[in-house]
Amino acid sequence: MLPQRPYNFYPGPSTLPLQVLEQAREEFLDYQGLGMSIIEMSHRSPAVEAVNNEAQALLRRLMGIPDNYKVLFLQGGASGQFAMAPMNLLAQGRTADYLLTGVFATKAHEEAASIGSTHVAATTAEGQFRRIPSEREITLSADPVYVHLTSNNTIYGTQWRTFPTIEGTPVVVDMSSDILSRPVDVTKFGLIYAGAQKNLGPAGVTIVIIRDDVPHSPSHIPAIFRYETYIKSNSLYNTPPVFAIYMMKLVLQWIEQQGGAEAMEVLNEKKAGLIYDAIDRSNGFYRGHAEESARSRMNITFRLPSEQLEKQCAKEAEAHGLIGLKGHRTVGGMRLSNYNAMTLDGCRAAQDFLADFATRNG
Repeated sequence: MLPQRPYNFYPGPSTLPLQVLEQAREEFLDYQGLGMSIIEMSHRSPAVEAVNNEAQALLRRLMGIPDNYKVLFLQGGASGQFAMAPMNLLAQGRTADYLLTGVFATKAHEEAASIGSTHVAATTAEGQFRRIPSEREITLSADPVYVHLTSNNTIYGTQWRTFPTIEGTPVVVDMSSDILSRPVDVTKFGLIYAGAQKNLGPAGVTIVIIRDDVPHSPSHIPAIFRYETYIKSNSLYNTPPVFAIYMMKLVLQWIEQQGGAEAMEVLNEKKAGLIYDAIDRSNGFYRGHAEESARSRMNITFRLPSEQLEKQCAKEAEAHGLIGLKGHRTVGGMRLSNYNAMTLDGCRAAQDFLADFATRNG
């Protein structure tokens, strides 16, 4: 048996289900009786192709992905897609619209602006990204080739609870930090991308879900940056991150066993509620960053009365088996990341610790 594991609230790479880690350990030296580890196998081998296909099928089933969408497994994380999406979709003479709700949405816009014409259709930067823009604040350009948004803001702790209605234009969404944490209607989007290292597995594999009618893959960009390259090769154009895809397949199986995205949403809401309850009951000792209507279930951000108390809180939390509570270096404060594999017990332990810390230091 493993010793008592800490509750890992790091924002990514993040905690994985213990069941998944134990299965990977069991299969690590001898995968399915083949006498070797899957990390040693050729990506052209039947075993690896089967893992690739099984992971795709699981993702399709769990997200309800229609047949007119392709599922790709790439590399480079969301940061790679910040560039790859406009390289493939932003045609010369067209404009891409961006909704800016945090650091990564801004980075995505900056990358696109280096490739072609862009327009900021909405931003909440003036209030330190404490909220999500309302639909009436969104002002699209005359004829955008796509509209880009980031579904969850990991650094500031906000989340699109409902997505804006945008007719006639493909919506591109970065779902890196909340994919499969709740059900979503895939048909609302022309392209979805997500790094796996928060809700779906370890770092190394990036999911891309793209609708067939979304323009992509101009011939002037290198083959390795074209979506069409990976569509034609079933994501096996070059050596893929085999072990990361294998681990993602195990996590997807685990999510299915838990009851799918619907069950994840119920559990994640309950877990996040425990932490927000500790913040709201602290009589102002903890100050949540996000406006209540925009609060993320995935990343819970807050401040204490002083930076010294924040450092003390993080240090004491670690001594209590709660790690990763320090906020992002650009904004400071505290952050607890409540991804799918975080347990209810972990959030209860965090709630109890925060309540006790506020009582002792408030």
